[in-house]
Amino acid sequence: MSLTLYDKLWDEHLIKTDDSNESLIYIDRHYLHEVTSPQAFEGLRHKNLKPWRLDANVATPDHNVPTTRGKTFYAESISDEIAKIQVVELDKNCNDFGIRQFDITSKKQGIVHVMGPELGYTLPGMTIVCGDSHTSTHGAFGCLAMGIGTSEVEHVLATQCLKISKLKNMQVQFNGELQRGVTSKDIVLHLIKLIGTAGGTGHAIEFSGSYISSASMESRMTICNMAIEAGAKVGLIGVDSITLDYVKKHSNLSNAMHSKANEYWLTLRSDDGANFDKKIIIDVSQIKPQVTWGTSPEMTIDFDADIPSAKDISEENQENMSLAKAYMGLEKSKTLQELSFDRIFIGSCTNSRIEDLRDAASVIKGQKVSKDITEAIVVPGSGMVKAQAEEEGLDTIFMEAGFLWRDPGCSMCLGMNPDQLKPYERCASTSNRNFEGRQGNLGRTHLMSPLMAALTAVNGKITDPS
Repeated sequence: MSLTLYDKLWDEHLIKTDDSNESLIYIDRHYLHEVTSPQAFEGLRHKNLKPWRLDANVATPDHNVPTTRGKTFYAESISDEIAKIQVVELDKNCNDFGIRQFDITSKKQGIVHVMGPELGYTLPGMTIVCGDSHTSTHGAFGCLAMGIGTSEVEHVLATQCLKISKLKNMQVQFNGELQRGVTSKDIVLHLIKLIGTAGGTGHAIEFSGSYISSASMESRMTICNMAIEAGAKVGLIGVDSITLDYVKKHSNLSNAMHSKANEYWLTLRSDDGANFDKKIIIDVSQIKPQVTWGTSPEMTIDFDADIPSAKDISEENQENMSLAKAYMGLEKSKTLQELSFDRIFIGSCTNSRIEDLRDAASVIKGQKVSKDITEAIVVPGSGMVKAQAEEEGLDTIFMEAGFLWRDPGCSMCLGMNPDQLKPYERCASTSNRNFEGRQGNLGRTHLMSPLMAALTAVNGKITDPS
């Protein structure tokens, strides 16, 4: 029988299915960070339990860490008391239970979904979980990867298993070649605009098509990262030579182990004739750079399109549109290009990899940040990305233009650290969510690609990248 990639991964890891149709699956890799793990570790202590398989767990602090740390910064140096407690507790828990952690002093610390693949902990065919919704990022490697809750973090630590229900299969084909100035961030925002933030609910989305076949691993990770914003719990991409080349470069496996594994890894793709419950085909050559206008990722338009008005949407959605416009200060604006921006943020688990920084630097080189921009920051996704960018001179390009060059962390993506918007500030952001208050109380977030964010930094406004 022809199987989808999701079906293959599910069958490989299924332990049992009970009478209520819930299943127990085995988990290969568990990523931990400081926000969703403290209660889980406390639960282990209370029940006198230990992690079932220590080497399956990898930890790093990312959400709460300040991104202006310098060379002699420790967890105890964090000024915010709650953030400090969470980071200190992660240190304590990892030390007590013997879990490998890349702590705040490590040169390999970073956002968990950037650091994990770079250090070779994400391998094709794995089931991967983390107490973070954007764990779907790792699906770019032909993995079944998903976010879990705090109680599930405890369960996986104790049993190396997870109780879940099987998802339906959805296929999204991205075919064609991108226009100049269009990136993977644009095509996934375009998808979310088409199907909405509930379009993938109850499904695992497999991305395929001629564009995906030619896309870099960084681009694939960006797309799988935002599958969650389309309502899916899982986003994944079949394994090919691009996957294998990345894994060989970043993993610690010997050449002999790679050769043995490659034969299996190349089977991790959907069979011809496999059945999908939903199918969508998109010609990416028709997609322009995308920018969000409202307070949900589905509130996205072409960068040069008119902001929707009441006549453009159904009556049942008009109240949401009015509320979003009021929050974003768009009541009198017809297009996004009319808007003036205050802040620029290039970073997050969506767009903080070396490819993203190169894209932004290609626009910034020889330019200056607009005098209308209050602050522009670049936050590499990991210590490895930061080091590579500095080796390539990207940090110099950004700083000479007027950007601030920061240390790794989630930063302004979610406002759980010092990098936050002030009320009513408008931000061009490469992150994944534009909810009300996401980047700071009453802050206004417009999602876009690193290239578009860099252009906005230079011009103070959204500009045609061509």
